[in-house]
Amino acid sequence: MPPTMSQINDPKIAFAYLRPACVLLTKEPTVTNVETLSEQLKDVHDASLQQLQEYVLFPLRFVLKVPGQKKEKLVQSVAEAVSYVLERTCVQSWDTLRDLFSELCICLCSPTDPGKPADTSEELKSAVLRCMDALLHAAYGDIVFRLYEPVMLPGMGAALSLLLAVGEKDKSRDIQAAALKCLQSLILHCDCTQEHVVPSWDERCSVGGTMASFLPGITSAAARIISGDLRQGHAVTVRAIKVWSRSVGLVMEDSQLQRSKSCNTPSPDLGRIGQLVVQRTPDWVKGTAGKLCVLLKRIISCTSAHQHWRVRMEMVDLADHLLATCGQSLKECVGPLLEALVGAINDEEPRVRERCEVALRDVSQRNQSGTSSKNLTDVLSENLHSLATSLPRLMRTSDDQKKLFVLNVFLGYLKVLGPLVSVVLNSAAHLDRISKALMQVLELDVTDVRIVEERSYTDPIESSSGSHDSHTAHTQRKHFLYFTNEKIFSVLMEICRTLGYYGNIYVLTDHLLDLYRQSSAYRKQAAIVLNELVRGAAGISVAVQAKCLDRGEFQGLSASTEDLKAAVVSIMEEYTSLSNWHLITVSEETDTDRQDQQLLSPFRLQSISSSEIISNTSNSLQVIPSSSASPPTSSSVSTIHQLNSNIWQLCIQLEGVACFAQALLHDFRPLLMTSLYPVLEKAGEETLLVSQAALSTMMDVSKSCGYSSTKELINDNSDYLLNDISVNLQRLGQHPQAPRVLMVMLAHSDCNLLPLVRDIVQDVLMSLDLSYDHSAALFCSVLHALMKALARWFPPSYCRTSKLPSFKTSADQEDFDIRQFLLDYHKQKELAEGIGIEVDETEDLEAPPPLECDDADDAGGPDVKAELPSHLSIAKDVMERCIHLLSDPSLRLRLKVLDVLEVCVYVLSEREDELLPMAHRCWPALLQRLTADDPLAVLRAFRVLCTLGETCGDFLRRRVSKEVLPKLSSSLARQAPISAKAGPVYSHTLAYKLQLAVLQGLGSLCQRLDLVP
Repeated sequence: MPPTMSQINDPKIAFAYLRPACVLLTKEPTVTNVETLSEQLKDVHDASLQQLQEYVLFPLRFVLKVPGQKKEKLVQSVAEAVSYVLERTCVQSWDTLRDLFSELCICLCSPTDPGKPADTSEELKSAVLRCMDALLHAAYGDIVFRLYEPVMLPGMGAALSLLLAVGEKDKSRDIQAAALKCLQSLILHCDCTQEHVVPSWDERCSVGGTMASFLPGITSAAARIISGDLRQGHAVTVRAIKVWSRSVGLVMEDSQLQRSKSCNTPSPDLGRIGQLVVQRTPDWVKGTAGKLCVLLKRIISCTSAHQHWRVRMEMVDLADHLLATCGQSLKECVGPLLEALVGAINDEEPRVRERCEVALRDVSQRNQSGTSSKNLTDVLSENLHSLATSLPRLMRTSDDQKKLFVLNVFLGYLKVLGPLVSVVLNSAAHLDRISKALMQVLELDVTDVRIVEERSYTDPIESSSGSHDSHTAHTQRKHFLYFTNEKIFSVLMEICRTLGYYGNIYVLTDHLLDLYRQSSAYRKQAAIVLNELVRGAAGISVAVQAKCLDRGEFQGLSASTEDLKAAVVSIMEEYTSLSNWHLITVSEETDTDRQDQQLLSPFRLQSISSSEIISNTSNSLQVIPSSSASPPTSSSVSTIHQLNSNIWQLCIQLEGVACFAQALLHDFRPLLMTSLYPVLEKAGEETLLVSQAALSTMMDVSKSCGYSSTKELINDNSDYLLNDISVNLQRLGQHPQAPRVLMVMLAHSDCNLLPLVRDIVQDVLMSLDLSYDHSAALFCSVLHALMKALARWFPPSYCRTSKLPSFKTSADQEDFDIRQFLLDYHKQKELAEGIGIEVDETEDLEAPPPLECDDADDAGGPDVKAELPSHLSIAKDVMERCIHLLSDPSLRLRLKVLDVLEVCVYVLSEREDELLPMAHRCWPALLQRLTADDPLAVLRAFRVLCTLGETCGDFLRRRVSKEVLPKLSSSLARQAPISAKAGPVYSHTLAYKLQLAVLQGLGSLCQRLDLVP
């Protein structure tokens, strides 16, 4: 406190000023008199107060010595006054220090049971503890060390027990923290900002010998406080950790124990007190280290995953302090201490991570001399093996916080070992134990029935326009048996990447591929680990330690590009093998599956190009008997768990392809010849998770290989993809997924693909002509995808929806030919009535081609029909097939044909002269679907009719007005009273949807057909 004008500097004047209050307090020990003295003390300068210290303390101490029960308020006032004096003066008398120390301890203890704290107010305890702390700070160095003489062992023991009891059992956090702070002062490790006495070597040895007598009690009580109720707050826990670590470091210090004989020589004059003196012999050190190791493990388990970062920081300090001072005496504790350090290396708090890195760097430097580095490596590798052994058990029985800490410890060992990981993994025991632990921990939960139920009904053309985020957003995250926290999964993946970064990629790949092949139980987990190993070996998402135990900076990756490529090729071969890629993912056969089975069944297989059916069709599709085993039939019903397992395995393997592309980047392009086709197969899967994973993989591969989009990826590799499709379409018994690959290519490409795919389309159409009763369902989806692609690639430039009615004249029409108008009108009317179409077609077939020499005479004759563009020709051919298939007995096939027909009409709307004859030909079959079919087919057929009305205009006026409108009107009339009385459930019925579609589309249809009165 700086001197002020009101303070008394002269000791004589100060004595005269304080004397009346001191005398009065001695005569009448009351709270008022104590407070009066306290107020007067504030008017005295510190230097004068130092000279009057004992005189001022006498009446205050006299109050404490008065026998009998004293009021708590009086004792509290005295303690506060003494604290004020001690905080501003130094204690130079041993008697004053000893007596005052004892008197303060008496104030804390119970009168009836001196070994226990008194049940007094928090204010009194706080004042007494503050006074005791001030006393220990005020004592001179040569005075304070007399507290640690053997003769003071009983008094010191009582004080320590009392402070530990208060720190452990008091209900106030502040009282607990204050008691533990006093304990820190008693073991000469106070962390406050005041100046402290620095002991000499002999004094430190003396204090350590004295504290050895109380080490069991201190460490046990502090451990109980550390592992106590979390509600006590982090400040109390931090103080307790400091007391534990500093007391152990003081007693078990290596340098002290080497000279323990000279430090611990008890005097023969001590009598019975000499029995309390502990001789720190090697046997005592060994036994104490074993007991401390038990307590240390308990402390680490309670604090390493503590919610507050300061507690975790203090644990790092504890480990660093004990490893630095007690590394030899606490050999049994080196493992747990290193575990505590490496567990904090991945802490979420940056300050904890930085402190841990410094501590580990110090450990590494201390162990670089002689064989120490080897010993430390051995300890770390043994700890790693032990942790890997117990990891599955811990993951099954611990809570998420404990699991996260254990995995962080595992990761920390790998990071601290650094490049020495490859040396450790050369041990078969370590490699097997670590890999088996990862297999068990990463076991997936395959019990969710929703996984196998979800189907990919989204149109591939529509889904192709989505972004990468739109796919990943719908991808269901993996569910594991033993954890649900996403942070745990992230740490596990980082462990795998770190293994790949530091380990030998060949050793790890071969071992995990063996596990992959050995058991289906390990297959999914092994694939997850393999994927991350490759990413880690490429240095993707790996946090590298600046310093490792190899005595230097890490020099580079453990795997070169050639090593990575070799590993990727071997993994890809295993992933895409027949037994691991073509897995069953559906629980029961759908209509498609049954029809595909009929087509691909060995008893129904036939050669479309055989001489019995057609000759000279070397390019047509062939369906030949399969030489391999037939696909599983419905009799072998798979369980839901097995189907889910298959789905997840395919998803993980698809993710692996993306990981490999990310690892190799442009070097992955040569591998596209063998990997892209299988990915496209899975992109056409009905199972939602598999198709989404495949689409996401396509995007990742295109990005990694330098393509701007999946469209560019497919276009650039379309030559060998289409070659594979062409070959596989001729062997559908062995390659039933070939049509799906073609669908995916069409959905994700552009018009540049059309010239390449045209021959394959003709093969598909020929196959449909020759065996439509078997292959229609198989190829109809392909035709639908094809037509959707054509509609997207070649949007019609001419459509009636954008034209004004042709009967309105305009002044701008200068060259209006009335004769030509009447001829066109007459022709359109005949076509609408079905007159002349068959004759025109017959004449076109029978008429000989015009000769070149007659060109001059043909000026007024019919023009030669120009060749149709490819997309229109294909659309016309497909529409021809749709006309024949509209009457198929299968409702599902009819629905799909109607979808195809609708797109065909849209594509052909560009050429009216081609569309109208085709519309006339398909009308009878379409009319049957509109008037005498299942409501689902009627709904779909009405949509086709609306499209025809938009594109054909008044061509259909008479047909619709005579054949369709009456039946639609009667149907709406019948349904009107039903819908008027229906409840909310009606909106979910098929009748409602049909009624709504007709009401929404009928108005615009009539308007386009000019049927509005």
